[in-house]
Amino acid sequence: MNRPLLVAVDDDPDLLGEVERELRHRYEHDYRVCCRRSPNEALAALEELAAAGEQVALVLAGEVLAGEPGTRLLAEVRRIFPHAQRVLLIRWGHIGDPVAGEAIFEAIAGGHMDHYLVRPAPPPDEQFHQAISSFLLAWAEEQHSAPYTTDVIGKTWSGRAYELREVLERCAMPHRFFLASSDDGRAVLAGVGTRTRLPVLVMPDGNVLEDPSDADIARSAGTAVDTGGDEYDLVIVGCGPAGLSAAVYGASEGLRTLLVDSGSIGGQATYSSAIRNYLGFPRGVSGGELARRAYEQAWVFGARFAFMQRVTTLRAESGMTVLGLNTGGVVAGRSVVLAMGASYRRLGVAPLEALQGAGVFYGAAATEAPLVAGEDVYVVGGANSAGQAALHLARYARRVTLVVRAGTLDAGMSHYLVRQVEATPNIVVRTGTEVVDGGGDGWLDHLVLRDRAGGGEEQVGAHDLFLMIGARPHTAWLPESVERDRDGFVMTGPDVSAEASQHLGRAPLALETSVPGVFAAGDVRHGSAKRVASAVGEGSIAIRLVHRLVAAGS
Repeated sequence: MNRPLLVAVDDDPDLLGEVERELRHRYEHDYRVCCRRSPNEALAALEELAAAGEQVALVLAGEVLAGEPGTRLLAEVRRIFPHAQRVLLIRWGHIGDPVAGEAIFEAIAGGHMDHYLVRPAPPPDEQFHQAISSFLLAWAEEQHSAPYTTDVIGKTWSGRAYELREVLERCAMPHRFFLASSDDGRAVLAGVGTRTRLPVLVMPDGNVLEDPSDADIARSAGTAVDTGGDEYDLVIVGCGPAGLSAAVYGASEGLRTLLVDSGSIGGQATYSSAIRNYLGFPRGVSGGELARRAYEQAWVFGARFAFMQRVTTLRAESGMTVLGLNTGGVVAGRSVVLAMGASYRRLGVAPLEALQGAGVFYGAAATEAPLVAGEDVYVVGGANSAGQAALHLARYARRVTLVVRAGTLDAGMSHYLVRQVEATPNIVVRTGTEVVDGGGDGWLDHLVLRDRAGGGEEQVGAHDLFLMIGARPHTAWLPESVERDRDGFVMTGPDVSAEASQHLGRAPLALETSVPGVFAAGDVRHGSAKRVASAVGEGSIAIRLVHRLVAAGS
């Protein structure tokens, strides 16, 4: 396989020369560099490359090409190389310019480009290369060729093989799946020797796991800890954005911190292929990348992690909160932060539930997207995660239909995402609609849609269904002493009823539950904003409240 290409286009020879110099100096060992002086030349070259089966990882275009916006060329790139990262090169002086900012926003919202980048300064311009490297990593992850990728080989798409892919998805661990009967699957198995039990995981360090349990994966990844009754200053339940934030702030402030999760890092955020409105990431960041960074940050500060272990009980004992685990282990904390988050609500249609992993997926749009190339797929949901999934899948699928129960997209989706969805030509939006049936012989092949207003039903062909509906908090295991609303979300602060907080002997702190010293943050909390940024904020606030509680001697 030839090395992937980096393509740069500018009709100013001096500016193009500066970009070419930087690309060749840093990346020519692993990528080929192709530079063109006009958009027409570039399009002709891209068409030839596509016809030859080449891979283009990145296209850089000047702000103005042949008197037209460079975004016009980048919009055409999506048609030819739908997975290439498309970047507009802008002058340094345009950062902060309102007109330039509005043009960039409109181009991204319209799906005409992916990112912008300030032109390279005289070398060494490490900011330029940091951005280029992040774009190339995003491309590699889409191609399932990122560093430290885990291979999964199974007999079928569904069953335990799918469960393992879900585990790796929750871990934000890059991975790829092969059927054992495929050429790629046989090649991977041949490389690791004869294996009698499937599915098989080949870890990035070469370790091979045959039909592993979740605990086996945790041990292999080095995230298993002894849970034989150790005491901690802070125990966090849940490793989504709120839990990771609490771990970073707790550990950095000297608290002996343990984070426990039945899966691994990131929570629902790992299903977001591009979060564009998170503070400090002007070019956007994937949920998986954000989770990996936060995990490493907490780890370096000294937080410990117990993954693939589920908390099943919570009780007060001798001034501590004791948590029992499904593995039989026990941990105790002087304070506890509940950050279990929420999962997508099950559709509850038996024929579709039977096809989970075989065309029916809860979340998973980021990892399963390559399977939908040229197919008709459906996404169910009206929140940001559904919009992000539809946009990501549209880069692979022939057509994506977004099925929304509400009457409008604006009812639950951020404005910038609504704009992008509406501007993407191969996304169809069906509002006021729900999925009521479907099926297939071993793999999904059809759905039944119902119009919620008129009640009429329609059968449609579908190769894949991605479900991102509702929010079901992971709180069924909590004791009755932890007050919850009728949907299971944890009550905190002023929302705790007077009756439930009587035994506190005081008003609960802002994020404190009806049990003293037990806090809740993020999506699991009643009244939360259901946004990554707010969950991160609540995680940090919870630690400040822990300190207040300790200082007060409560």
